[in-house]
Amino acid sequence: MLNIVLFGPPGAGKGTQAEKLQQKYGILHLSTGEVIRQEMNRGSELGRLAAQQMEGGKLASDELVLGIIENYLQEHRTAPGVIFDGFPRTLPQAEAFDSMLKKIGTQVTVMLALDVPDEVVTERILTRGKTSGRADDQSLETIQNRIAVYKKQTAVVADFYKKQDKFRAVNGVGTIDEIFDRLCAAIDALR
Repeated sequence: MLNIVLFGPPGAGKGTQAEKLQQKYGILHLSTGEVIRQEMNRGSELGRLAAQQMEGGKLASDELVLGIIENYLQEHRTAPGVIFDGFPRTLPQAEAFDSMLKKIGTQVTVMLALDVPDEVVTERILTRGKTSGRADDQSLETIQNRIAVYKKQTAVVADFYKKQDKFRAVNGVGTIDEIFDRLCAAIDALR
């Protein structure tokens, strides 16, 4: 199984690249938020718990998110691999995620981290904000805060995978196709 953790700051292009990687390699694209919403729409027990936890804007607990991801992986166990888009985001999530994957007989193959300077990320998000309608894509202060939180909380996740020799930094500046080619080269080097 080719299990890729696609990593990078907000606005790095993870979603765009994940879609292209999904098409090229025939692997699934798992966006944590999307999978949680699917569970809630299905009305499963985990979905109902997520809805309860998320009332009032709270985040679903790590344990609940991991349970939902585990269910997703069990349902798609014949898939050739999965792109985990922006997950795990914290060290406790990464540790629990590795344990959960081991329990179901798989592991993270590689963490591909899109390396994009803050000023480029900021410009990308502001540009996206002109069409996305998202308030958090239109406020410079909010964008800078999101970048700071990313650096503070997620840098340790990169270190976690570096210690396992699974971390690969990829230059995330350039055209969509140039960045995609770099990601594919990093994946193909693993085979």
